[in-house]
Amino acid sequence: MSSCRDTTLGILMTSNDCQKGIKLIWQPILYLLLAVHPDKITIATGQVAGTSLDGKQLAPHVRVWDSVSLNTLHVIGTGFFDRALVCLSFSKSNGGSWLCVVDDSNDHVLSVWDWQREERLAEVKCSNESVFAADFHPTDANIILTCGKSHLCFWSLEKGSLLKKQGLFEKQEKPKFVLCVTFSENGDAITGDSSGNILVWGKGSNRISLAIQGAHESSVFALCILRDGTLVSGGKDRKLTSWDGNYQKINMVEVPEMYGPIRTVAEGKGETILIGTTKNYILMGNLNGEFTPITQGHTDELWGLAVHPLKLQFLTCGHDKLVSLWDSESHQPLWTKTLEDAAQSAGFHPSGAIVAIGTQTGRWLVLDTETKDLVTVHTDGNEQLSVMRFAPDGNFLAIGSHDNYIYIYAVAENGKKYSRVGKCSGHSSFITHLDWSVDSQYLVSNSGDYEILYWIPSVCKQVVSVETTRDIPWATFTCTLGFHVFGLWPDGSDGTDINAVCSSNEKRLLATGDDFGKVHLFSFPCSQSRTPSHVYGGHSSHVTNVNFLFDDSHLMSTGGKDMSVMQWRVI
Repeated sequence: MSSCRDTTLGILMTSNDCQKGIKLIWQPILYLLLAVHPDKITIATGQVAGTSLDGKQLAPHVRVWDSVSLNTLHVIGTGFFDRALVCLSFSKSNGGSWLCVVDDSNDHVLSVWDWQREERLAEVKCSNESVFAADFHPTDANIILTCGKSHLCFWSLEKGSLLKKQGLFEKQEKPKFVLCVTFSENGDAITGDSSGNILVWGKGSNRISLAIQGAHESSVFALCILRDGTLVSGGKDRKLTSWDGNYQKINMVEVPEMYGPIRTVAEGKGETILIGTTKNYILMGNLNGEFTPITQGHTDELWGLAVHPLKLQFLTCGHDKLVSLWDSESHQPLWTKTLEDAAQSAGFHPSGAIVAIGTQTGRWLVLDTETKDLVTVHTDGNEQLSVMRFAPDGNFLAIGSHDNYIYIYAVAENGKKYSRVGKCSGHSSFITHLDWSVDSQYLVSNSGDYEILYWIPSVCKQVVSVETTRDIPWATFTCTLGFHVFGLWPDGSDGTDINAVCSSNEKRLLATGDDFGKVHLFSFPCSQSRTPSHVYGGHSSHVTNVNFLFDDSHLMSTGGKDMSVMQWRVI
């Protein structure tokens, strides 16, 4: 198996030295690619430059590890690679002794390594254009193919040097991108390109021996040779096509539009085929039947996170306009719904029967959590709605907007009916966080210019009396500014480093998510300067939200650029 790009990989590790905290942590920063050794046990992954758990800079490198024990066997190329790694593959014919790697430097350096000795055998400047794939020939470890923007290269390893021959397209129109490569049983190289063509290159030759014109209606993203020699191709047209040994079409299956174009294809047990799509679905099926999703993910920044008040469920929503309700025990979505607008925030009614979703356009909607049916739609302003927060008694909904207002709605019929009470005006910047008092009589808010204001939401009036606000018991603590969370801010923070805060329901713990991809766990309250915390890494970009499940058994966190949802067990 050659490199598979755009894959985030996490390894679950136990932290034995932590006190009361989160037990499972996701150790690596971000792996962009993965290669499987011919023994099907040894794995190689390529890591981008990043930051370790203790804040130290990490250079990009290849990590070779055992997929059973999860033990790291070798670390290769630290200090050699630049920026990140874009291609990675094990050799096949010499027992998988070598690795070829392409980094993300301007010259996209191709290097060959004896990974067991951690020794570099050769290196060469591959291309100043994007490189999408690199793979060893299955019967000759001295031959490597690379492909990318406007190029296909055949490399020969001779006496410590890599010698290049360009693929000759001759009468065939040269594609803008050569996107993928695989090899037939007889050693021919097979490529898929952005013109929708599949080209066969004779073994030992850099010339085209056969062309399947228009194999797909647009880009061919994936090629896979099955155990029986069948070629399977997948493309932007969402079609999975099988071809016999003479490159005649056998069958074609089209993936539904909701799953997106086919990005990668792999063979499973028996006749099982696995498909990865551009919408972050993994589908399972066979060449003669339908494909069903076994997992899914978001495809754009993920900011909305809400936990069910009575069940082990949580909801996510993001800029991809996707809303998903998840079961935290099976880790599977219960339902998914696509909105018209990018989503930013979410909040459950205390009954759990409905959930409110805030968008980036000022529109907000309410969904039935059992049927995902639309209950109602409203609009307040035309800017992003950052917070959707129901009162503990379920009789009010507070909506924090980027237009500096907090909109208050009276709620009736168990969350099915809404009437606007008014708007709280007083902030001079956008609303970032909201919390209700235990008795649902007061509201506290934070804004982008670091204000903390208090309100009587039933009449939309600000409370300025310190005597009144000092001892108010709060139902939740999600505001990043306030007495109870003062100690979570480290020295040198600029006020925007922490994106989300959440107290556990028993008010023992306080979790935060920050711009550095870290989840912190504090004791609650956190009202002393420089309060120590446990720090956990796993997200490869800023952590956008954190929330404890209703029974405090787990913490959920969401990522921005990594578009991931992580579940952490609390011990």
